[in-house]
Amino acid sequence: MSACVPTRADEPRREEHSHEAHSPPPTRRRRPHIAGADLSASIAVFLIALPLSLGIALATGAPLQAGLVAAAVGGLVAGRLGGSPLQVSGPAAGLTVVTAELIHRYGWRTTCAITVLAGLAQLGLGLLRVARSALAVSPAIVHGMLAGIGVTIAVAQLHIVLGGIPHSSVLDNMRELPAQLAGVHPAALSVSVLTLAVLVAWPRIPGRAGRLLRKVPTPLVAVAVATTTASLTGLRLPKVDLPSWSSHALAALPDGPVLGLVAAVLTVTLVCSVQSLLGAVAVDKLVAGRPAQSARVGRSHLDRELLGQGAANVVSGALGGLPIAGVAVRSSANVQAGAVSRNSTMLHGVLVVVAALLMVPILELIPLASLAALVMAVGIQMVSLHHIRTVTRHREVLVYAVTTLGVVLFGVLEGVTLGIAMAVGVALHRLTRTRITHDETEGVHHVHVRGQLTFLAVPRLSRALHLVPQGAHAVVELDGSFMDHAAYESLQDWQNTHTVHGGTVELVGRRSGVRIGEPTGPAGLQATGIVADESADCRCHPWTAWRNHQCELPEAALSRDGQPGEAQATGSDDSDGSTAPSDTDAHGGTGGTGRARDTGDSHTVGGPDDASGADGLTHPGHPHNSPAAMGEDTGTGTGTGASTGTSPDASRPSARQLARGISAFQRNTAPLVRGELARLAREGQQPSQLFLTCADSRVVTSMITSSGPGDLFVVRNVGNLVPLPGRESGDDSVAAAIEYAVDVLQVRSITVCGHSGCGAMQTLLTSEPGASQTPLRRWLRHGQPSLERITDESRPWARLAGRAPADAVEQLCLTNVVQQLEHLRAHESVARALRAGALELHGMYFHVGEAQAYLLAEGHGDKVFDHVGVADLSA
Repeated sequence: MSACVPTRADEPRREEHSHEAHSPPPTRRRRPHIAGADLSASIAVFLIALPLSLGIALATGAPLQAGLVAAAVGGLVAGRLGGSPLQVSGPAAGLTVVTAELIHRYGWRTTCAITVLAGLAQLGLGLLRVARSALAVSPAIVHGMLAGIGVTIAVAQLHIVLGGIPHSSVLDNMRELPAQLAGVHPAALSVSVLTLAVLVAWPRIPGRAGRLLRKVPTPLVAVAVATTTASLTGLRLPKVDLPSWSSHALAALPDGPVLGLVAAVLTVTLVCSVQSLLGAVAVDKLVAGRPAQSARVGRSHLDRELLGQGAANVVSGALGGLPIAGVAVRSSANVQAGAVSRNSTMLHGVLVVVAALLMVPILELIPLASLAALVMAVGIQMVSLHHIRTVTRHREVLVYAVTTLGVVLFGVLEGVTLGIAMAVGVALHRLTRTRITHDETEGVHHVHVRGQLTFLAVPRLSRALHLVPQGAHAVVELDGSFMDHAAYESLQDWQNTHTVHGGTVELVGRRSGVRIGEPTGPAGLQATGIVADESADCRCHPWTAWRNHQCELPEAALSRDGQPGEAQATGSDDSDGSTAPSDTDAHGGTGGTGRARDTGDSHTVGGPDDASGADGLTHPGHPHNSPAAMGEDTGTGTGTGASTGTSPDASRPSARQLARGISAFQRNTAPLVRGELARLAREGQQPSQLFLTCADSRVVTSMITSSGPGDLFVVRNVGNLVPLPGRESGDDSVAAAIEYAVDVLQVRSITVCGHSGCGAMQTLLTSEPGASQTPLRRWLRHGQPSLERITDESRPWARLAGRAPADAVEQLCLTNVVQQLEHLRAHESVARALRAGALELHGMYFHVGEAQAYLLAEGHGDKVFDHVGVADLSA
């Protein structure tokens, strides 16, 4: 009997679905489901968007219905097609000045046509995948543009607040402001003041009642209170006038000079695109900052967002709506309200359509002065003090100021152009500000170059180099990250000439902390180019080849043996070159999509605190993930197990990790350091510091001290302990290292470095008296004096500058550093060197989670660990 049963003729033919082996069968498509969080978020966004859309339409001089059209289209079209699921688009305050100028110059219907053409331009840019390049605009220019637009909006709306009519330019509005103040309309002013008062007071209502009331959007409350007050008191004021939709003006063929229209299209395209893309990035940051238990939302696809914005502008312009862009106020409200998908944005658009059709009688009760006050407040908020502080800190306040003034005085496109020109000028100025100094110390001539070494600095470099006499020993210190071809040839020619005449040249790179090449000959200079050139398959610098770095590993090595968590990340792939990590990646989960690709937007999967494998993955059941391995690293190397004297088994994860690390060193680092290590092999080690720290794997001494081979004599043990002389009980290793470093190597300083989250200190705090004496507990008895020290009320506690210790473990970690420094002073070799003034002792605390180093500053009986800032490193 055949095992194959033919199908009946009357049965519909089933579609064949193929799926990979061992994968779950495909499920049936479910009906669209709208989450409750999306529904509530859409209502919150709608209540904000409704008054703002009317206010922005009023500010531009467009028909008020145009604001509602743009809000509806932004929610439905941009919300459905855009690449940022939670960004809400609509008529934006940043486009107010541009649109008002276009309406004044070309009329409303031509402005709609310009909006359509700008949308088509956005579609073209999205197809060309240039969204990422738009983010290359300096933030100072963007913030300056928004500040200039905010000033323009505020000054124009001030006239409506006072009961007058705004003019077309900022200068005209400022010129007519005294006359407007002399003829204030009391009713309009009172309604505007009431609106502003509610805007300020509503978010500041205290107590439990305030928390409940603040759930209602502030703009809606302000406009509702002003409207109700105006209606009850019978104030005669201009109010919202929404004509019949049958008379609504649609787009027409553009009419005007071609060059002017092209400039207008480019301006709308630029402002809409940049504001929307920056808003999408900001929304991603807001989503990432939400609590971990909230629903996860995918990252924005910027090219798709540009396509969605272009489609929305085409539809909005064709239907007689305002230009559309991503709106920060509505987007942040959408995220904070808990939206989990693009359904919230689309539902808000549906609610705007319903309101525009059914709520016309209610909307026509709103006084225009109330809307003007609302938009004026938005314009004032666009001049952000936070942004001003940020650009000042980054020394770009001049770019910000020029852009702002340019937008206020000349227009958006002209202001942005001036800002770009100023940014380029500032960059060129910084590029030319190269400090080159020459000095002589004990017969050695030092030429110090600070900054970028370009052809512009070659004349000054040549003058400084020719101050070095023939036959002298010269040290050229290059403290910069770039050297162009002209500077390279100038330095190489001088080096060759100087060495031919019997001199010696030593090239030193302060930024890398290592010497570059040999003391003589042009080889040293040639090594500079090698140092600057990173390996093609590794993003890490040679000196920072640590285990959590992001290197592109061979696919064969990743898929070998089917280890969990070693598959290539399968997050949503941005076609613009960025790979969005999956949700498992972002939180260091234990799924099989853990490795971030080596792209321009790759995100570090795990950091120094993560229990991750050699490729930055978190492997379930991996020995590195055990609490003992994370809390108390006993310095046993890479965990390859006991040595058997045979070649490592390549199938074991630890063996592969060790082999990959050695292979990366031989390929990337060994060619660069071979000359330096050869010199050290000839001359022997001459370290200047003894660095005594914990064996914890997260404390990377070379990284946090920017040191290289031969710089530090390092002693590591569990808890960075220094046993008192005579109490070693057969373990003299630490005392022997101290004696060797001080008496033989003659180091000039000893640093005891503790760190946050030390497993040894945790064990000291939680150990019970009388417990069995394991090797670890016998070693930790040397930390008992530190535990006794924090219980002694007569002795001041060690503390961090600016804040108290986070918990008892951090307090013990700080106290332990101070206590071990006292133990150091009890060693005879250390005491002798201290009396002779040949040795210094330093205490250091490294906070792993903050990547912040603190140095002990002793004085006035206090033991204060002060943080080491970036500015200190340039000294």
